[in-house]
Amino acid sequence: MTPRNSAAAKAAALRAGAGRGPQANDEAAQWERGAKGEEATVRLLRALNGPWWRRWLLRALGRPGWVVRHDLRLRGRRFNVDHVGVSPCGTAVVVLDTKAWHRGRTTAAPGGRVHCGLEDRHDEVEKVVKYARLIQTALNMPGVTVLPLMVVHGSPVAGGFLQARVTGWEGPVYVLGPDRLLPTLAGAPKVTDARRAAAVVARVDSVLTPYTEPG
Repeated sequence: MTPRNSAAAKAAALRAGAGRGPQANDEAAQWERGAKGEEATVRLLRALNGPWWRRWLLRALGRPGWVVRHDLRLRGRRFNVDHVGVSPCGTAVVVLDTKAWHRGRTTAAPGGRVHCGLEDRHDEVEKVVKYARLIQTALNMPGVTVLPLMVVHGSPVAGGFLQARVTGWEGPVYVLGPDRLLPTLAGAPKVTDARRAAAVVARVDSVLTPYTEPG
């Protein structure tokens, strides 16, 4: 099943109304870039648990791999969350935001703030931390750590990854290039706990629902 991509749906809606002028076309192009970035992240995450035969073996053995959901909304909130992953050990929930930035400009963190080229993009880091904090509160599961991550397509990330800081959030926010995403997630604890992971997945599914545009 192909995950629903609300960014692609938004772009299509804008294209349908493109007669309103060039601004609609520009906005549609921006949403289309975002949609392609999200699709690229989905393809990467599909490989997280290995080839099909390894995924089958994990299921047969009752050992969970990573469970990933895409394009979600927190109940009672209007924002969408690109990707959420639950670790096999059931102790971590990753809130992953996809960005598609200018490939001719490097993503770096001069002075501790994330920039794409000369443009300050640190507000995007702060945004994913906000999402992670709200999801952590909604899950209300002691012992489960919620981790905000960003993956940037197009723009090369200096050194492959950055550790950004946001006031009020303990620990770094990793800003990753696509080639560092799977190694970072695969570095989670190797211990698996099927029962605990299933409980976290059930809780995630109860507080996060498929995203739809507000009516």
